[in-house]
Amino acid sequence: MSPFISASTLRSNRLAISVGLLLCVLCRAAPTADFASWDAALRAMFPGMHHLGEVTEDPRSTTVFGEDEILGYALFTADVLSIPAYSGRPINALVGFDTHGVLKGVRVVAHEEPILAVGISEEQLADYVAQYVGLPITDDIRIGGDPAPGRQVIDGLSGATITTMVVNRSLVEGARKVALARGLLSIDGTQRTFEPPLPLWMTSWQERIGRIAVLVVGLVLLLCILLFQDWLARHPTFLLRVRTLYLLFTLFFVGAYGYAQLSIVNVFTFIGSLLGGFRWESFLLDPMMFLLWGFVTVTILLWGRGVYCGWLCPFGALQELLYRAGQRLGIRGRELPTVVHERLLALKYVVLIGLFGLFLQSLVLAERYAEVEPFKTVFALHFAREWPFVVYALVLLVLGLFIRKAFCRYLCPLGAALTFPSRFRIFDWLRRRKECGRPCQTCARECEVQAIRPTGEIVDTECHYCLDCQVTYWNDQRCPPLVERRKKAEVKARLSQPRQL
Repeated sequence: MSPFISASTLRSNRLAISVGLLLCVLCRAAPTADFASWDAALRAMFPGMHHLGEVTEDPRSTTVFGEDEILGYALFTADVLSIPAYSGRPINALVGFDTHGVLKGVRVVAHEEPILAVGISEEQLADYVAQYVGLPITDDIRIGGDPAPGRQVIDGLSGATITTMVVNRSLVEGARKVALARGLLSIDGTQRTFEPPLPLWMTSWQERIGRIAVLVVGLVLLLCILLFQDWLARHPTFLLRVRTLYLLFTLFFVGAYGYAQLSIVNVFTFIGSLLGGFRWESFLLDPMMFLLWGFVTVTILLWGRGVYCGWLCPFGALQELLYRAGQRLGIRGRELPTVVHERLLALKYVVLIGLFGLFLQSLVLAERYAEVEPFKTVFALHFAREWPFVVYALVLLVLGLFIRKAFCRYLCPLGAALTFPSRFRIFDWLRRRKECGRPCQTCARECEVQAIRPTGEIVDTECHYCLDCQVTYWNDQRCPPLVERRKKAEVKARLSQPRQL
Protein backbone atom coordinates (compact mmCIF):
# COMPACT_ATOMS: atom_id res chain seq x y z
CA MET A 1 0.00 0.00 0.00
CA SER A 2 1.36 3.42 -0.93
CA PRO A 3 2.30 5.60 2.06
CA PHE A 4 1.07 8.63 0.16
CA ILE A 5 -2.53 9.89 0.10
CA SER A 6 -3.95 11.12 -3.17
CA ALA A 7 -5.25 14.68 -3.47
CA SER A 8 -8.78 13.45 -4.18
CA THR A 9 -8.74 11.25 -1.07
CA LEU A 10 -7.45 14.14 1.01
CA ARG A 11 -10.23 16.38 -0.28
CA SER A 12 -12.83 13.70 0.49
CA ASN A 13 -11.48 13.31 4.02
CA ARG A 14 -11.54 17.06 4.55
CA LEU A 15 -15.13 17.15 3.35
CA ALA A 16 -16.11 14.33 5.70
CA ILE A 17 -14.41 16.06 8.62
CA SER A 18 -16.11 19.35 7.79
CA VAL A 19 -19.52 17.69 7.61
CA GLY A 20 -18.82 15.89 10.87
CA LEU A 21 -17.89 19.12 12.61
CA LEU A 22 -21.03 20.79 11.24
CA LEU A 23 -23.18 17.97 12.58
CA CYS A 24 -21.48 18.21 15.95
CA VAL A 25 -22.19 21.93 16.12
CA LEU A 26 -25.82 21.59 15.10
CA CYS A 27 -26.66 18.38 16.94
CA ARG A 28 -24.96 19.13 20.23
CA ALA A 29 -27.24 18.53 23.16
CA ALA A 30 -27.99 21.36 25.51
CA PRO A 31 -26.25 20.78 28.82
CA THR A 32 -28.46 19.97 31.77
CA ALA A 33 -28.87 23.07 33.95
CA ASP A 34 -27.57 22.93 37.52
CA PHE A 35 -29.91 24.08 40.28
CA ALA A 36 -27.01 25.12 42.52
CA SER A 37 -25.75 27.60 39.94
CA TRP A 38 -29.10 29.41 40.14
CA ASP A 39 -29.10 29.66 43.91
CA ALA A 40 -29.67 33.44 43.91
CA ALA A 41 -32.68 33.16 41.60
CA LEU A 42 -34.20 30.41 43.77
CA ARG A 43 -33.69 32.46 46.93
CA ALA A 44 -35.52 35.35 45.24
CA MET A 45 -38.43 33.00 44.52
CA PHE A 46 -38.35 31.46 48.01
CA PRO A 47 -37.15 34.15 50.51
CA GLY A 48 -36.98 31.66 53.39
CA MET A 49 -34.93 29.09 51.49
CA HIS A 50 -32.27 27.29 53.58
CA HIS A 51 -31.04 24.62 51.19
CA LEU A 52 -32.00 22.42 48.25
CA GLY A 53 -32.78 18.74 48.44
CA GLU A 54 -31.47 15.98 46.24
CA VAL A 55 -32.31 16.22 42.56
CA THR A 56 -34.83 13.53 41.64
CA GLU A 57 -35.53 12.23 38.15
CA ASP A 58 -38.67 11.46 36.16
CA PRO A 59 -39.46 14.29 36.19
CA ARG A 60 -36.21 16.00 37.07
CA SER A 61 -36.76 18.47 39.93
CA THR A 62 -35.55 19.45 43.38
CA THR A 63 -37.15 20.26 46.73
CA VAL A 64 -36.70 23.71 48.26
CA PHE A 65 -36.30 23.54 52.06
CA GLY A 66 -36.65 26.24 54.69
CA GLU A 67 -35.28 25.86 58.20
CA ASP A 68 -37.52 22.93 59.07
CA GLU A 69 -40.13 22.72 56.34
CA ILE A 70 -40.60 22.23 52.63
CA LEU A 71 -41.21 25.53 50.89
CA GLY A 72 -41.82 24.16 47.41
CA TYR A 73 -40.22 22.65 44.35
CA ALA A 74 -38.14 23.81 41.41
CA LEU A 75 -37.60 22.53 37.90
CA PHE A 76 -36.07 23.44 34.58
CA THR A 77 -38.71 23.24 31.84
CA ALA A 78 -36.33 21.76 29.23
CA ASP A 79 -35.73 18.78 31.57
CA VAL A 80 -39.42 18.09 32.11
CA LEU A 81 -41.29 19.13 28.97
CA SER A 82 -39.09 19.83 25.95
CA ILE A 83 -41.32 21.77 23.55
CA PRO A 84 -39.50 23.09 20.45
CA ALA A 85 -39.98 26.82 20.06
CA TYR A 86 -39.78 29.10 17.04
CA SER A 87 -36.04 28.45 16.71
CA GLY A 88 -36.61 24.70 16.66
CA ARG A 89 -35.14 24.31 20.15
CA PRO A 90 -36.83 24.47 23.57
CA ILE A 91 -36.83 27.51 25.81
CA ASN A 92 -35.40 26.60 29.19
CA ALA A 93 -36.91 28.34 32.22
CA LEU A 94 -36.35 27.88 35.94
CA VAL A 95 -39.75 27.51 37.63
CA GLY A 96 -40.59 27.43 41.32
CA PHE A 97 -43.94 26.69 42.99
CA ASP A 98 -44.99 26.17 46.60
CA THR A 99 -46.64 23.18 48.25
CA HIS A 100 -50.09 24.55 47.33
CA GLY A 101 -49.28 24.59 43.61
CA VAL A 102 -48.90 28.37 43.41
CA LEU A 103 -46.13 29.70 41.19
CA LYS A 104 -43.42 31.55 43.11
CA GLY A 105 -41.29 32.65 40.20
CA VAL A 106 -40.12 32.05 36.64
CA ARG A 107 -36.72 32.84 35.15
CA VAL A 108 -35.79 32.19 31.50
CA VAL A 109 -32.26 30.78 31.62
CA ALA A 110 -31.54 29.71 28.03
CA HIS A 111 -33.07 30.14 24.58
CA GLU A 112 -32.23 30.66 20.92
CA GLU A 113 -35.33 32.62 19.95
CA PRO A 114 -34.70 35.34 17.32
CA ILE A 115 -37.11 37.84 18.84
CA LEU A 116 -35.67 37.36 22.33
CA ALA A 117 -32.04 37.42 21.18
CA VAL A 118 -32.48 40.85 19.56
CA GLY A 119 -35.71 42.81 19.90
CA ILE A 120 -37.08 42.02 23.35
CA SER A 121 -35.02 43.41 26.22
CA GLU A 122 -34.20 41.49 29.38
CA GLU A 123 -36.40 43.92 31.31
CA GLN A 124 -39.38 43.21 29.03
CA LEU A 125 -38.83 39.47 29.36
CA ALA A 126 -38.57 39.77 33.15
CA ASP A 127 -41.80 41.80 33.26
CA TYR A 128 -43.54 39.14 31.20
CA VAL A 129 -42.58 36.16 33.38
CA ALA A 130 -43.28 38.17 36.55
CA GLN A 131 -46.99 37.90 35.69
CA TYR A 132 -46.91 34.21 36.64
CA VAL A 133 -46.08 34.85 40.29
CA GLY A 134 -49.07 34.01 42.46
CA LEU A 135 -50.96 32.05 39.81
CA PRO A 136 -52.07 28.49 40.66
CA ILE A 137 -50.87 25.85 38.23
CA THR A 138 -54.28 24.18 38.46
CA ASP A 139 -55.87 27.11 36.62
CA ASP A 140 -56.07 27.56 32.88
CA ILE A 141 -53.40 30.20 32.24
CA ARG A 142 -53.77 31.92 28.86
CA ILE A 143 -52.07 34.71 26.97
CA GLY A 144 -54.69 37.30 26.10
CA GLY A 145 -58.44 36.91 26.09
CA ASP A 146 -61.03 37.35 28.81
CA PRO A 147 -60.65 36.03 32.38
CA ALA A 148 -63.17 33.55 33.73
CA PRO A 149 -63.56 31.30 36.81
CA GLY A 150 -60.58 28.97 36.79
CA ARG A 151 -58.92 30.92 33.98
CA GLN A 152 -56.03 33.33 34.42
CA VAL A 153 -55.14 35.78 31.62
CA ILE A 154 -51.74 37.42 31.21
CA ASP A 155 -50.33 39.82 28.64
CA GLY A 156 -48.03 38.59 25.90
CA LEU A 157 -45.02 40.23 24.26
CA SER A 158 -45.59 42.22 21.09
CA GLY A 159 -44.12 40.37 18.13
CA ALA A 160 -43.32 37.27 20.18
CA THR A 161 -46.67 35.50 20.28
CA ILE A 162 -45.40 32.02 19.42
CA THR A 163 -42.47 32.31 21.82
CA THR A 164 -44.70 33.29 24.74
CA MET A 165 -47.09 30.45 23.93
CA VAL A 166 -44.19 28.00 24.19
CA VAL A 167 -43.01 29.51 27.49
CA ASN A 168 -46.54 29.38 28.88
CA ARG A 169 -47.19 25.76 27.93
CA SER A 170 -43.72 24.61 29.02
CA LEU A 171 -43.81 26.08 32.52
CA VAL A 172 -47.44 25.30 33.34
CA GLU A 173 -47.43 21.72 32.09
CA GLY A 174 -43.93 21.12 33.44
CA ALA A 175 -44.92 22.35 36.89
CA ARG A 176 -48.02 20.17 36.81
CA LYS A 177 -45.97 17.08 35.98
CA VAL A 178 -43.64 17.71 38.90
CA ALA A 179 -46.53 18.48 41.26
CA LEU A 180 -48.35 15.29 40.29
CA ALA A 181 -45.18 13.25 40.75
CA ARG A 182 -44.74 14.80 44.23
CA GLY A 183 -48.35 13.99 45.14
CA LEU A 184 -49.37 17.62 45.61
CA LEU A 185 -52.38 18.00 43.36
CA SER A 186 -54.89 15.88 45.23
CA ILE A 187 -58.46 16.34 46.44
CA ASP A 188 -59.55 14.31 49.52
CA GLY A 189 -56.58 12.03 49.05
CA THR A 190 -57.37 11.47 45.38
CA GLN A 191 -54.79 12.78 42.99
CA ARG A 192 -56.18 15.37 40.60
CA THR A 193 -56.12 14.57 36.91
CA PHE A 194 -56.19 16.93 33.90
CA GLU A 195 -57.69 16.30 30.28
CA PRO A 196 -54.52 16.04 28.25
CA PRO A 197 -53.90 19.36 26.41
CA LEU A 198 -53.89 19.50 22.65
CA PRO A 199 -50.45 19.74 21.03
CA LEU A 200 -49.37 23.36 21.09
CA TRP A 201 -49.37 23.66 17.30
CA MET A 202 -53.02 22.56 17.18
CA THR A 203 -53.92 25.19 19.76
CA SER A 204 -52.07 27.79 17.70
CA TRP A 205 -54.01 26.87 14.55
CA GLN A 206 -57.35 26.88 16.37
CA GLU A 207 -56.74 30.33 17.85
CA ARG A 208 -55.81 31.76 14.43
CA ILE A 209 -58.45 30.12 12.27
CA GLY A 210 -59.76 33.50 11.04
CA ARG A 211 -56.45 34.85 9.80
CA ILE A 212 -55.56 31.43 8.37
CA ALA A 213 -58.72 31.54 6.25
CA VAL A 214 -57.91 35.06 5.00
CA LEU A 215 -54.34 34.06 4.14
CA VAL A 216 -55.46 30.95 2.27
CA VAL A 217 -57.89 33.03 0.21
CA GLY A 218 -55.09 35.48 -0.54
CA LEU A 219 -52.71 32.71 -1.62
CA VAL A 220 -55.35 31.12 -3.84
CA LEU A 221 -55.97 34.52 -5.43
CA LEU A 222 -52.25 34.94 -6.12
CA LEU A 223 -52.15 31.47 -7.64
CA CYS A 224 -54.97 32.49 -9.98
CA ILE A 225 -53.08 35.66 -10.91
CA LEU A 226 -50.05 33.59 -11.83
CA LEU A 227 -52.02 31.02 -13.81
CA PHE A 228 -53.91 33.67 -15.78
CA GLN A 229 -51.04 36.12 -16.11
CA ASP A 230 -51.28 36.26 -19.92
CA TRP A 231 -54.90 37.42 -19.78
CA LEU A 232 -54.11 39.96 -17.06
CA ALA A 233 -51.13 41.29 -19.00
CA ARG A 234 -53.50 42.13 -21.85
CA HIS A 235 -55.48 44.33 -19.43
CA PRO A 236 -52.72 46.50 -17.93
CA THR A 237 -54.95 48.92 -16.02
CA PHE A 238 -56.77 46.07 -14.31
CA LEU A 239 -53.47 44.28 -13.60
CA LEU A 240 -52.01 47.42 -12.02
CA ARG A 241 -55.02 47.73 -9.71
CA VAL A 242 -54.88 44.05 -8.79
CA ARG A 243 -51.17 44.24 -8.06
CA THR A 244 -51.55 47.39 -5.97
CA LEU A 245 -54.35 45.87 -3.90
CA TYR A 246 -52.33 42.71 -3.40
CA LEU A 247 -49.28 44.66 -2.25
CA LEU A 248 -51.50 46.45 0.29
CA PHE A 249 -52.81 43.06 1.47
CA THR A 250 -49.24 41.80 1.85
CA LEU A 251 -48.09 44.90 3.69
CA PHE A 252 -50.93 45.30 6.17
CA PHE A 253 -52.32 41.78 6.65
CA VAL A 254 -49.31 39.52 6.13
CA GLY A 255 -46.71 41.86 7.60
CA ALA A 256 -48.17 44.40 10.03
CA TYR A 257 -51.04 42.27 11.35
CA GLY A 258 -49.90 38.69 10.85
CA TYR A 259 -46.19 39.17 11.71
CA ALA A 260 -45.49 36.77 8.85
CA GLN A 261 -42.43 38.38 7.28
CA LEU A 262 -40.11 35.57 6.23
CA SER A 263 -36.46 35.92 7.21
CA ILE A 264 -33.06 34.37 6.59
CA VAL A 265 -33.25 33.18 10.21
CA ASN A 266 -36.09 30.86 9.13
CA VAL A 267 -33.76 29.32 6.55
CA PHE A 268 -31.03 28.73 9.13
CA THR A 269 -33.54 27.27 11.57
CA PHE A 270 -34.75 24.86 8.89
CA ILE A 271 -31.20 23.76 8.05
CA GLY A 272 -30.44 23.27 11.73
CA SER A 273 -33.61 21.24 12.16
CA LEU A 274 -32.75 18.98 9.23
CA LEU A 275 -29.30 18.26 10.61
CA GLY A 276 -30.20 18.22 14.28
CA GLY A 277 -33.46 16.27 14.41
CA PHE A 278 -36.39 17.43 12.31
CA ARG A 279 -39.71 17.99 14.11
CA TRP A 280 -42.79 19.18 12.26
CA GLU A 281 -44.27 20.86 15.34
CA SER A 282 -41.45 23.42 15.31
CA PHE A 283 -42.75 24.76 12.01
CA LEU A 284 -46.44 24.18 12.64
CA LEU A 285 -46.39 26.48 15.68
CA ASP A 286 -46.87 29.55 13.47
CA PRO A 287 -49.59 28.67 10.94
CA MET A 288 -49.16 31.78 8.78
CA MET A 289 -45.42 31.28 8.44
CA PHE A 290 -45.95 27.59 7.71
CA LEU A 291 -48.50 28.30 4.97
CA LEU A 292 -46.32 31.01 3.46
CA TRP A 293 -43.24 28.81 3.35
CA GLY A 294 -45.26 25.99 1.80
CA PHE A 295 -46.61 28.32 -0.88
CA VAL A 296 -43.17 29.81 -1.52
CA THR A 297 -41.68 26.33 -1.91
CA VAL A 298 -44.21 25.41 -4.58
CA THR A 299 -44.03 28.71 -6.45
CA ILE A 300 -40.21 28.69 -6.47
CA LEU A 301 -40.27 25.39 -8.34
CA LEU A 302 -42.90 26.62 -10.81
CA TRP A 303 -42.18 30.35 -11.23
CA GLY A 304 -38.96 31.11 -9.34
CA ARG A 305 -38.23 33.24 -6.30
CA GLY A 306 -39.68 36.36 -7.93
CA VAL A 307 -43.21 35.46 -6.84
CA TYR A 308 -42.29 35.87 -3.19
CA CYS A 309 -40.03 38.88 -3.65
CA GLY A 310 -42.50 40.69 -5.90
CA TRP A 311 -45.83 39.79 -4.32
CA LEU A 312 -45.57 38.25 -0.83
CA CYS A 313 -42.68 40.00 0.93
CA PRO A 314 -44.13 42.70 3.24
CA PHE A 315 -40.94 44.77 3.25
CA GLY A 316 -40.72 44.52 -0.52
CA ALA A 317 -44.35 45.65 -0.75
CA LEU A 318 -43.62 48.59 1.56
CA GLN A 319 -40.68 49.69 -0.59
CA GLU A 320 -42.69 49.38 -3.81
CA LEU A 321 -45.65 51.35 -2.49
CA LEU A 322 -43.41 54.07 -1.06
CA TYR A 323 -41.57 54.35 -4.38
CA ARG A 324 -44.86 54.81 -6.23
CA ALA A 325 -45.98 57.42 -3.69
CA GLY A 326 -42.69 59.22 -4.14
CA GLN A 327 -43.17 59.28 -7.91
CA ARG A 328 -46.57 60.91 -7.46
CA LEU A 329 -45.00 63.51 -5.19
CA GLY A 330 -42.41 64.33 -7.79
CA ILE A 331 -39.44 62.40 -6.42
CA ARG A 332 -37.37 61.34 -9.37
CA GLY A 333 -36.24 57.74 -9.29
CA ARG A 334 -32.78 56.80 -10.45
CA GLU A 335 -31.28 53.68 -11.94
CA LEU A 336 -27.66 52.80 -11.33
CA PRO A 337 -25.35 52.30 -14.31
CA THR A 338 -25.41 48.71 -15.52
CA VAL A 339 -21.81 48.06 -14.49
CA VAL A 340 -22.41 49.34 -10.94
CA HIS A 341 -25.75 47.53 -10.70
CA GLU A 342 -24.25 44.18 -11.67
CA ARG A 343 -21.41 44.56 -9.16
CA LEU A 344 -23.80 45.43 -6.35
CA LEU A 345 -25.93 42.36 -7.06
CA ALA A 346 -23.15 40.26 -5.53
CA LEU A 347 -23.38 42.10 -2.22
CA LYS A 348 -26.41 40.19 -0.94
CA TYR A 349 -24.58 36.89 -1.55
CA VAL A 350 -21.62 38.16 0.48
CA VAL A 351 -24.04 39.02 3.31
CA LEU A 352 -25.62 35.56 3.03
CA ILE A 353 -22.26 33.76 3.19
CA GLY A 354 -21.20 35.84 6.19
CA LEU A 355 -24.40 35.05 8.09
CA PHE A 356 -24.12 31.37 7.23
CA GLY A 357 -20.60 31.31 8.62
CA LEU A 358 -21.88 32.83 11.85
CA PHE A 359 -24.71 30.29 11.91
CA LEU A 360 -22.16 27.45 11.87
CA GLN A 361 -20.70 28.95 15.03
CA SER A 362 -23.97 29.84 16.78
CA LEU A 363 -27.58 30.34 15.76
CA VAL A 364 -27.95 33.12 18.32
CA LEU A 365 -24.90 34.88 16.87
CA ALA A 366 -26.37 34.62 13.37
CA GLU A 367 -29.68 35.98 14.67
CA ARG A 368 -27.96 39.06 16.02
CA TYR A 369 -26.22 39.88 12.75
CA ALA A 370 -29.32 38.99 10.74
CA GLU A 371 -30.54 42.43 11.85
CA VAL A 372 -29.15 43.46 8.47
CA GLU A 373 -32.75 42.59 7.61
CA PRO A 374 -34.93 45.42 8.98
CA PHE A 375 -37.95 43.14 9.07
CA LYS A 376 -38.11 42.71 12.84
CA THR A 377 -37.90 46.46 13.43
CA VAL A 378 -40.64 47.27 10.95
CA PHE A 379 -43.15 44.45 11.42
CA ALA A 380 -42.52 42.50 14.63
CA LEU A 381 -41.81 45.56 16.78
CA HIS A 382 -43.43 48.33 14.69
CA PHE A 383 -40.36 50.59 15.14
CA ALA A 384 -40.65 50.42 18.95
CA ARG A 385 -37.02 49.62 19.73
CA GLU A 386 -33.56 51.17 20.12
CA TRP A 387 -32.90 54.14 17.84
CA PRO A 388 -30.02 52.63 15.77
CA PHE A 389 -32.33 49.91 14.46
CA VAL A 390 -35.05 52.43 13.69
CA VAL A 391 -32.64 54.77 11.90
CA TYR A 392 -31.25 51.88 9.86
CA ALA A 393 -34.73 50.81 8.72
CA LEU A 394 -35.71 54.38 7.86
CA VAL A 395 -32.50 54.92 5.86
CA LEU A 396 -33.29 51.86 3.76
CA LEU A 397 -36.85 53.06 3.14
CA VAL A 398 -35.67 56.54 2.17
CA LEU A 399 -33.08 55.02 -0.17
CA GLY A 400 -35.90 53.03 -1.74
CA LEU A 401 -37.64 56.28 -2.70
CA PHE A 402 -34.83 56.98 -5.14
CA ILE A 403 -33.60 53.49 -6.12
CA ARG A 404 -36.53 51.15 -6.55
CA LYS A 405 -36.43 48.30 -3.99
CA ALA A 406 -32.75 48.97 -3.26
CA PHE A 407 -32.60 46.68 -0.21
CA CYS A 408 -34.23 43.77 -2.04
CA ARG A 409 -31.88 44.05 -5.00
CA TYR A 410 -28.57 44.55 -3.25
CA LEU A 411 -28.67 43.57 0.45
CA CYS A 412 -31.40 41.02 1.21
CA PRO A 413 -29.83 37.71 2.33
CA LEU A 414 -33.20 35.94 2.15
CA GLY A 415 -33.59 36.91 -1.49
CA ALA A 416 -30.08 35.61 -2.12
CA ALA A 417 -30.88 32.31 -0.41
CA LEU A 418 -34.06 31.84 -2.45
CA THR A 419 -32.13 32.10 -5.72
CA PHE A 420 -30.53 28.69 -5.13
CA PRO A 421 -33.73 26.57 -5.20
CA SER A 422 -34.99 28.85 -8.00
CA ARG A 423 -32.41 27.23 -10.29
CA PHE A 424 -34.59 24.11 -10.24
CA ARG A 425 -37.57 26.03 -11.64
CA ILE A 426 -39.56 23.71 -13.90
CA PHE A 427 -41.36 26.10 -16.27
CA ASP A 428 -40.59 29.34 -18.05
CA TRP A 429 -43.76 31.43 -17.89
CA LEU A 430 -42.39 34.79 -19.01
CA ARG A 431 -42.73 35.18 -22.76
CA ARG A 432 -40.00 36.70 -24.93
CA ARG A 433 -39.62 37.45 -28.63
CA LYS A 434 -36.63 36.88 -30.89
CA GLU A 435 -36.32 40.66 -31.27
CA CYS A 436 -35.92 41.17 -27.49
CA GLY A 437 -32.54 42.80 -26.96
CA ARG A 438 -31.68 42.54 -30.64
CA PRO A 439 -32.46 45.37 -31.27
CA CYS A 440 -35.44 46.06 -28.97
CA GLN A 441 -34.59 47.43 -25.49
CA THR A 442 -38.09 48.49 -24.40
CA CYS A 443 -38.54 45.89 -21.65
CA ALA A 444 -34.94 46.27 -20.45
CA ARG A 445 -35.48 50.00 -19.97
CA GLU A 446 -38.83 49.54 -18.22
CA CYS A 447 -37.88 46.67 -15.86
CA GLU A 448 -38.35 47.94 -12.31
CA VAL A 449 -35.36 46.01 -10.90
CA GLN A 450 -33.07 45.94 -13.96
CA ALA A 451 -33.51 42.19 -14.30
CA ILE A 452 -33.38 42.18 -18.12
CA ARG A 453 -30.00 42.25 -19.77
CA PRO A 454 -29.28 44.48 -22.79
CA THR A 455 -29.10 41.26 -24.80
CA GLY A 456 -32.75 40.56 -23.93
CA GLU A 457 -32.47 37.69 -21.43
CA ILE A 458 -34.40 37.86 -18.17
CA VAL A 459 -32.14 37.26 -15.18
CA ASP A 460 -34.34 34.75 -13.37
CA THR A 461 -32.49 35.10 -10.06
CA GLU A 462 -33.17 38.85 -9.99
CA CYS A 463 -36.68 38.99 -11.48
CA HIS A 464 -39.44 40.11 -9.07
CA TYR A 465 -42.22 38.89 -11.33
CA CYS A 466 -44.00 42.25 -11.60
CA LEU A 467 -45.27 41.23 -15.10
CA ASP A 468 -44.46 44.65 -16.59
CA CYS A 469 -42.51 43.00 -19.40
CA GLN A 470 -45.52 40.80 -20.14
CA VAL A 471 -47.76 43.85 -20.41
CA THR A 472 -45.37 45.20 -23.02
CA TYR A 473 -45.17 41.81 -24.74
CA TRP A 474 -48.91 41.85 -25.51
CA ASN A 475 -49.23 45.59 -26.20
CA ASP A 476 -49.20 46.50 -29.88
CA GLN A 477 -48.75 50.17 -28.92
CA ARG A 478 -45.49 49.61 -27.00
CA CYS A 479 -43.82 46.40 -28.19
CA PRO A 480 -41.84 47.40 -31.33
CA PRO A 481 -42.33 44.08 -33.19
CA LEU A 482 -46.08 44.26 -32.54
CA VAL A 483 -46.16 47.95 -33.44
CA GLU A 484 -44.54 47.14 -36.77
CA ARG A 485 -46.99 44.32 -37.47
CA ARG A 486 -49.94 46.51 -36.50
CA LYS A 487 -48.84 49.30 -38.81
CA LYS A 488 -48.34 46.86 -41.69
CA ALA A 489 -51.80 45.41 -41.05
CA GLU A 490 -53.32 48.90 -40.98
CA VAL A 491 -51.64 49.82 -44.29
CA LYS A 492 -52.75 46.56 -45.84
CA ALA A 493 -56.32 47.15 -44.61
CA ARG A 494 -56.37 50.65 -46.10
CA LEU A 495 -55.01 49.44 -49.43
CA SER A 496 -57.57 46.66 -49.58
CA GLN A 497 -60.50 49.05 -49.19
CA PRO A 498 -62.19 50.06 -52.45
CA ARG A 499 -61.61 53.64 -53.52
CA GLN A 500 -64.58 55.91 -53.42
CA LEU A 501 -65.25 57.99 -56.52
